[in-house]
Amino acid sequence: MATPMAGEGPIAHAAILPRSPPLPTAAGVSAAEAPVLIFVYFHKAIRAELERMRAAAVLLATERAGDVAALEARCRFLFSIYRHHCDAEDAVIFPALDIRVKNVAGTYSLEHKGENDLFAHLFALLQLDVQNDDGIRRELASCTGAIQTFLTQHMSKEEEQVFPLLIKKFSHEEQAGLVWQFLCSIPVNMMAEFLPWLSASVSPDENQDILDCLRKIVPEEKLLQEIIFSWIEGKSFRTITQDFCSPCSKSSFRYECSSDQSDKHVCSLEHSKVGKRKCSESSHSQLAVHPIDEILYWHNAIRSELSDIAEETRRIQQSGFFSGISAFNTRLQFIADVCIFHSIAEDQVIFPAVDGELSFVQEHAEEERRFNKFRCLIEQVQKAGARSTAVDFYSELCAQADQIMQKIERHFNDEETKVLPEARINFSPEKQRELLYRSLCVMPLKLLERVLPWFTAKLRDEDAVSFLQNMRLAAPSSETALVTLLSGWACKGRLEDTSNPGKFICLTSGAMSPALDGNEFKKCLSFCPCSIGYNGDFSRPVKRASRAESSTNINRNHCLQSADIEESPCNNRPCCIPRLRVESSYLCVNSFASTKSFRSLPYNYSAPSLYSSLFSWETDASFSGPDNISRPIDTIFKFHKAIRKDLEFLDVESGKLIDENESCLRQFIGRFHLLWGLYRAHSNAEDETVFPALESKETLHNVSHSYTLDHKQEEELFQDISTVLSEISQLHDALGQPLDVEAVRKRNELLTQLQGLCKSIRVTLSNHVHREELELWPLFDKHFSVEEQDKIIGRIIGTTGAEVLQSMLPWVTSALSLEEQNKMLDTWKQATKNTMFDEWLNEWWKGPLTSSDPSGKAAPPEESHFQENLEQCDQMFRPGWKDIFRMNQSELEAEIRKVSRDSTLDPRRKAYLIQNLMTSRWIAAQQKSQPSAEDHNRCTGIPGCVPSYRDPEKQIFGCEHYKRNCKLVAVCCNKLFTCRFCHDKASDHTMERKATVEMMCMLCLNVQPVGPTCQTPSCNGLSMAKYYCSICKFFDDERSVYHCPFCNLCRLGNGLGADFFHCMKCNCCLGMKLIEHKCREKMLEMNCPICCDFLFTSSAAVKGLPCGHFMHSACFQAYTCTHYTCPICSKSLGDMTVYFGMLDGLLAAEQLPEEYRDRCQDILCNDCERKGRSRFHWLYHKCGFCGSYNTRVIKTDTAECSTSN
Repeated sequence: MATPMAGEGPIAHAAILPRSPPLPTAAGVSAAEAPVLIFVYFHKAIRAELERMRAAAVLLATERAGDVAALEARCRFLFSIYRHHCDAEDAVIFPALDIRVKNVAGTYSLEHKGENDLFAHLFALLQLDVQNDDGIRRELASCTGAIQTFLTQHMSKEEEQVFPLLIKKFSHEEQAGLVWQFLCSIPVNMMAEFLPWLSASVSPDENQDILDCLRKIVPEEKLLQEIIFSWIEGKSFRTITQDFCSPCSKSSFRYECSSDQSDKHVCSLEHSKVGKRKCSESSHSQLAVHPIDEILYWHNAIRSELSDIAEETRRIQQSGFFSGISAFNTRLQFIADVCIFHSIAEDQVIFPAVDGELSFVQEHAEEERRFNKFRCLIEQVQKAGARSTAVDFYSELCAQADQIMQKIERHFNDEETKVLPEARINFSPEKQRELLYRSLCVMPLKLLERVLPWFTAKLRDEDAVSFLQNMRLAAPSSETALVTLLSGWACKGRLEDTSNPGKFICLTSGAMSPALDGNEFKKCLSFCPCSIGYNGDFSRPVKRASRAESSTNINRNHCLQSADIEESPCNNRPCCIPRLRVESSYLCVNSFASTKSFRSLPYNYSAPSLYSSLFSWETDASFSGPDNISRPIDTIFKFHKAIRKDLEFLDVESGKLIDENESCLRQFIGRFHLLWGLYRAHSNAEDETVFPALESKETLHNVSHSYTLDHKQEEELFQDISTVLSEISQLHDALGQPLDVEAVRKRNELLTQLQGLCKSIRVTLSNHVHREELELWPLFDKHFSVEEQDKIIGRIIGTTGAEVLQSMLPWVTSALSLEEQNKMLDTWKQATKNTMFDEWLNEWWKGPLTSSDPSGKAAPPEESHFQENLEQCDQMFRPGWKDIFRMNQSELEAEIRKVSRDSTLDPRRKAYLIQNLMTSRWIAAQQKSQPSAEDHNRCTGIPGCVPSYRDPEKQIFGCEHYKRNCKLVAVCCNKLFTCRFCHDKASDHTMERKATVEMMCMLCLNVQPVGPTCQTPSCNGLSMAKYYCSICKFFDDERSVYHCPFCNLCRLGNGLGADFFHCMKCNCCLGMKLIEHKCREKMLEMNCPICCDFLFTSSAAVKGLPCGHFMHSACFQAYTCTHYTCPICSKSLGDMTVYFGMLDGLLAAEQLPEEYRDRCQDILCNDCERKGRSRFHWLYHKCGFCGSYNTRVIKTDTAECSTSN
């Protein structure tokens, strides 16, 4: 695949780039000092490539300029680079981090899984008629913008959260080990493209920092250094043989043996150019006629391994004992990785070359799923331990193994009959070798180090030689170093050297000698890296110098003696090819964790991937959708459904705005601002209540940090959309019709930009809520009881204002089914059962008010009866009704007693009804004697039809209680009063302000329906007050007021969630500083113990006492001048230590009469509520437990007593 140059592509065109935090390297810390910061450079290169891709797509959409094929190539290259980057993170970085810091890595791995869908949509668009369809081009631009936003936000979060944790929790050496494992987890063919691209995407100083970092990361063995640095520099590999033997004659090599300081033997081979050609000719005789048949070797090796695993499962089934489960799991994972990468190689290299229409992608994906299911069974055993001995489980395990065998056997047979014959016919041996070599390079170095010894161990000697020669002949001359490394690893698959445990005899030693005669054996020694004249630097670390020194400073003093070839110890010495050393135990990371499939779309993202056990199976199965059990916390996640619905609207409708009129734009803007406001309320509730609740659990620390970062990024996206919408609106307002060419171009650019931003917010926010449902939702069911969930819901609702709820409830329920609506409202009512929420909801909500069964069953009879009672009371006892006249005195008294005995009525409602019944005859008579308000507009004839002033000198309307521009018509007596306090002061009954339906504007004196403004044309929409509540019919032009939907009253303050919250248990609004307080159920629904006013509806300030009771602040100030105990429970009102200390001193100095000195009294302490004994005194008795003098005497004892309690 061609690699796009870093500087290639058009300039960014009319795009708002997602914000990202400053790079950590800008703070003065280099990647050489903290190796994990090399990922910052990876991110920078990816960001630059994303911007070039986005700019090319926008240019194509707005100006129809650009090459679609070039854009597709850029997109596919970026996808390949980014996917391998993410997969290596999932395989190495995140599992290591999860060991040191829990609950961080999982959400980032989930984000990786969601990115394939975006690229799949992008590639599907590129297959359409992009060049000739404006809609497709705009959709393409918006899709690239969404990819840019999503990936940039993901990388920004990693830089803000993950990288600092890696630097903090891992030492320099551990970071270097992680980065080295990361590089070794990327396929070889991709590394050859990735590193040069990275080097070209950064500045020279940054490139130098990368090189310095790699010198500390890559092991010091020269062969590994040569491979990695040749990749990143984009240079060809030097031929290792030439470097090693340059002091010798160029025309010939002499086979010599010598000993270095460590007594390791180094071998070289004497041959001439002619000899080399003869060796190649003789080698060809050992090769298969068709090199492509090497695929059969792989098939047979896989068959053999799977057969052993199936046999092991049958042994387990027969014995019923599963020993060595970890080793079995590791073995299964290894063969799964081999199968996956073998399949990838066939899909990406072999099959496209043989027949473009031939594909086994679906079969390969199905094999992955089979392996995934098999691993799930194994992990169940590991989790269950000794309990997993069920016979049916072992039968299932054996059945899964047999199914995998059958599936792969059928698949291999199809390939061997359909693919290999075509390849033999259509390709030359050279082409066949090239395909095999490219297939091998699909694997990463980390896997190749294990696979090659395993593979060659499965081969016969002549087949192993054929495999090595095919690889050597197929590789370009510039890749000799890589071939040397791979050949050395393949050598380790032969006989193990029993004299040196862990070492392997070279493939060119005794294991080969029977297959070749003496001369051929000597000549073919050159194919084994151990036979190349070299000083052992592969296995012994060298002192690091500069890059040039590390590449060229090679000890060549190995050309010493030139005889005794047969006596050379090369035949029996251990192989000296370096290991990757990625199994570093101090990282506690399995270096051969399962490998994600690098398969091409579309099957990659839909098939389960065999991967680290940290994420693959548990996360995928943890959430299967809402179950039938209704949990209180489900209410929060119900909002996600409404969010998705509106996001879809924005995404779809933004693409239509280019053809719509201005009214559609206004509707779109309104819908956007509604979503923005409600999303902000939802995210604030999560940040302030839900996430702290999760973090309060010790096992869930750090689980929500990533989602908090999501909220910040999404808020920025909403702000960007708002900015673009403002520009579009200004363009519509400033320009007339028809628009000129420049205005049309500007409008199209803005609309294309808007479409991209709407696509971006839909993608990022949908992924965000999806991850919350997968990761966070199950945690509540696992770690929180129903009561705790109720408390969380109550806390969230209690900080949500009435205006927000009035917008939120219809918005959410519109996206839910009737059953879901009822369940959600039931949850809310359960959480607010101590409050007036039901009353407030009934006053404006037109949706379902009670639970209803989906089958249509009615609500429970108790609820129906209660609802009917309320409705009947409202209808029967409304003052002014004519049936009052038909009641005699006894009937009226009977109705009053009926109301008094009704236990279902709220005490306040009951008091109101009784009061109005008792005055009903007088009220009705007054209403009958007054002319109706419908007979006139002006207030002529209505008592109080004159303006009232709060400040007569300045002519400011109002009264002593409130500043407002209107008077209210009291329905009880049909008189005009400025406020209810003025009414109650002048009347012998109270005014129910919520029943008010008319008001009088004090400027024009016209009576009209109550509302926020005057409807008389002459007043020109005069506002009655800055604040108006349509429920309470309350006006205030001076203070900050809010309506609490749970008190169902207007209260002073900036609002719920601002400076107050409503406690659902206490049923009162409290300051935000009192979030943690002592709850007492319905504690404000009582009279002040001093003045006896009802506290719940009182307009005076209320003070909470330490014991949980309340009184007016003014009453408290007066009461505490003479008392220090609560008038209700008698507990102390504060810290009385100083006062009690004074009493101690007073009693110590006081001398009691002799007849009282030995007498004691039984006392009860009001503070600690414990009984005890105290010495006799007329006034003061000290509690022996808490030292309080706030006690009362229970009994006086005349006998002698001790002072102990």
